[in-house]
Amino acid sequence: MRTRIRTSLLWVALIIAGSALPVTAEAGFGDCQVSGRRGAYPIKPAIPAQLTVETGLPAPGWWNGESPDSIRDGFEYCMAANIAYRGGLDKIVVVNVSFAQLLGGQTRDFDLALTQASITDERKKAVDFSIPYFASDIGVLVRSGTRVDSQAMKGFRIGVQQATTAVDFAAERIKPTQPLRVYPGLSATYAALASGQVDAVVYDTAQVLNQAALSNGSMTVVAQYSTGESYGAIFAKGSPNESAINTIIQSLKDDGTLAGLSARYLATSWGIDPARIPYLKP
Repeated sequence: MRTRIRTSLLWVALIIAGSALPVTAEAGFGDCQVSGRRGAYPIKPAIPAQLTVETGLPAPGWWNGESPDSIRDGFEYCMAANIAYRGGLDKIVVVNVSFAQLLGGQTRDFDLALTQASITDERKKAVDFSIPYFASDIGVLVRSGTRVDSQAMKGFRIGVQQATTAVDFAAERIKPTQPLRVYPGLSATYAALASGQVDAVVYDTAQVLNQAALSNGSMTVVAQYSTGESYGAIFAKGSPNESAINTIIQSLKDDGTLAGLSARYLATSWGIDPARIPYLKP
């Protein structure tokens, strides 16, 4: 009898405390685990019964999969899963869009975008941003064996992705003597480095570390620049869910969820602590 009472009490305790326990996600959340209390901060989605999240693929570590239908986990995907869960939704739909189109405010019918986008005043003219969720400086990716210092960077042919903050940073802070090589996407930018069209790629440290890890030793991140930049989720101007989603993001920071996602999906993939990469002065 006592065993039954104890068992019953245990189940009651688990039900009451369920909001604090990790929950293995159902099909709508891929391989992510979600935590917190479902529906703690209700969201009214743009499309009923789902959280519609825009991003730019490929983005290994952040979104693990080549197409929206194949994404199963990753830092930003699982961050979206937790936002959906705490917002009272049981499904995520991923939409692949171009970086320039998204930051130009040209997309519709989505709830938020998570695409490693730095918060800037210029971008705020077209879209709204959430509170910061990830700090990022700008790294220097080169072919292995390339010697790099501040002076060498000024003489390099530098590759950058179109519509990113790296374009302005390289032009205005590094001030190379040769024209910047601007490419429409990261894949093309990395391909230019691999083929010798550029000497270095300048982009978010997190991103280039991931590329170096995937290059089988042919590329390496030798330095970075301090920018003070942070990533933020993107909303369409005047989104009704900004307040609720900001509250959820803050709760994910406060309870360690985002730190756990970073350790699981980013640091493990990079194989190096970003703090160990030396800083250059522009």
